[in-house]
This record gives sequence, C-alpha cells and structure tokens, in this order.
Amino acid sequence: MIPAAKASRVSHARSADGPALTLRENGPALLVPAAWGVAAGAVLGVVSPHALFVAHVVMSALLVAFVAASWRDMVTGVLRAWKLVILAGTPVTLAGVAGFLARDGTVPALAAALPSDAALAVAFYGWMLLPAPAFVYTGLRDSAVPRSTVHHVAAACSLAGVGVAALAPSATDTVAGIALVGVGQTAGILAATMLY
Repeated sequence: MIPAAKASRVSHARSADGPALTLRENGPALLVPAAWGVAAGAVLGVVSPHALFVAHVVMSALLVAFVAASWRDMVTGVLRAWKLVILAGTPVTLAGVAGFLARDGTVPALAAALPSDAALAVAFYGWMLLPAPAFVYTGLRDSAVPRSTVHHVAAACSLAGVGVAALAPSATDTVAGIALVGVGQTAGILAATMLY
C-alpha cells in the first residue's frame, strides 16, 4: 500500500494486506510491550542501567523518525491525537536520556544542573500517562464496541498502573504497575492498529 493511498482512506476496516503492512504501521504494537518489558527488567535488575540508557536513545530516534515519516498521515482525528502523544513523548524520552547522562556524570554540567532522579521519573511516569487521553479519544471515535472498550480499558490501565508504581513499596510491586500499564497499552495499540 502506498502512503498516499493510506492517507486518503477513510474506512476504519482494514483489508488483509499481509506482508505489505509496514513497520511504520505496526511498529508501535511491537515497541510498546518491548519498552515496558525493558523497564520492568531494569527495575528487577535484569536489564542494566546502560542498556536502559541505550533504549532511551534508540526510542528517541525512533519517535522522531516515526513522526517525521507519518506527519502528513497524522493530520486529523485519532491519528492527530497520536501524533500529539509522540510529539509530547519525544522530550519526555529525552528527559530519560538526560537523566542517565546526569546520573553517571558523563556530562558534568548536566549532572550539576539536573536532578537525575526527577528526569528519569519524567520519562517513566510520562510514558505511563501520555497515551491515556489518546486512548480515551480513540475509544470515543471508534464505532466498534468491543474495540472501543479496549481503548478505554487501556486508558484505565495506564492510570491504575501509575498509581500502583508510584505507591509501590518494593521492586516487585513497581513491576506490577509496569505490567498493568504494559498490558493495557499493548492491547490498546493492537486495537488501534486494527482500526487503522
């Protein structure tokens, strides 16, 4: 399918495109669970802080590339809402990059000026919360009741996961919050992928 054809398509039903589906169309459905899996692994000590730093750098680049490649396709409606999430999410992810650079002293001026834990919290909680309004909006705009319910549940899981993670007395409880967010957001993104 050529991008111009996709931009003009109004239908919410997707024909079976098989292997012609692009990474740009399906990438978020792969990246969301991977990102939350890496975050959970970092909390449990299975993923190193350096690996998490690299993940933030890669995700920042992917977000910029995705929104640049999709800019014209994401002009109105639900797609515009998700473009706004990506635009807001890019500096949120970059806050995580800055937090790691400040924490390990790689950039001394940054370490002196930026509280690393606050920057890392912006990245962590920011991505838990940012998709929630877009999921609600997508659910309101989606006429298919089972799918629209999934979008609303995804928003609720994001909010509940923030609460669980923020109040968690242990790493295991923090991971429970991450899992709640990850499962909800993955389901919501998969439903959105089916919609468009």
